[in-house]
Amino acid sequence: MVQRLYDWTMRLAARPDAIWWMAAISFIESSVFPIPPDVLLIPMVLAARDRAWWIATVCTVSSVLGGFVGYAIGYFAFEALGRPVLELYGAMDKYQSVKATFDEWGVWFIIVKGATPIPYKLVTIFAGTVQFDLLQFAGSSLVSRALRFFLLTALLWWFGPPIRDFIERRLTLVTTLFVVALVGGFVLVRYVF
Repeated sequence: MVQRLYDWTMRLAARPDAIWWMAAISFIESSVFPIPPDVLLIPMVLAARDRAWWIATVCTVSSVLGGFVGYAIGYFAFEALGRPVLELYGAMDKYQSVKATFDEWGVWFIIVKGATPIPYKLVTIFAGTVQFDLLQFAGSSLVSRALRFFLLTALLWWFGPPIRDFIERRLTLVTTLFVVALVGGFVLVRYVF
């Protein structure tokens, strides 16, 4: 089953409209969607290394734009939408400490947290909730998302076919590590964020 899913994702990644699917996922992941855009970014870069930097750019820009939706949720609709998202991730119990962190380290908080496996939507919603300066939010979001997506793309571009070979020969291991990293992000949110 994992091999079929991998093959399907690789075929999707090679399609002409894959960039739009990745952009949409990257956009909505920044505010409400639980699946990170990496699930399409990785196979897309592996399938089309000649377009790697364009793919990373689209992923970054759409993520930052989607971050404004997360910010708006925190700013305008925290009780209706923001609180349920934060509760889903178990982040409400850390709300006050994160608020204090934002007051002191806002830009750095966004840069560091936005570049990690911690769901970016939590950062965007918190930023809106504390009414963090929108220009600083935009700049630090751009830095954090570019760091994440361009670093990943650079590694995939640099190692290219060997990394693809490694993934295809050890698909179960790679899938397990990806799931562990994804779940680890949720655990970090619960106990560290």
